[in-house]
Amino acid sequence: MSTSEMLELNRTIDRLRRAVGSLRTMYGDAASVRRLSNDLERLEIDARDLDASPPNVVHREPVERIKVSDTPYDASMWLGIDDEGLGGLHYERG
Repeated sequence: MSTSEMLELNRTIDRLRRAVGSLRTMYGDAASVRRLSNDLERLEIDARDLDASPPNVVHREPVERIKVSDTPYDASMWLGIDDEGLGGLHYERG
């Protein structure tokens, strides 16, 4: 992560920490507040881990593109088949 991204992440975590502190004041030791505190702690740990390790750069091979022709298919290729989703209509196509 770049320095500016890490700074923004840490600022956001600080704002979240203040918000969770306010909720703790309002709701006390409610289970939801404890879960939020736990989630906040996990975010702090993950942010420190990211800051301490270099980013992994994944290089992907380009995807092979297959050109599909715009010309219509030969209509005889579809003779005698059912239309899926239409209850298996059986009729001759013309």
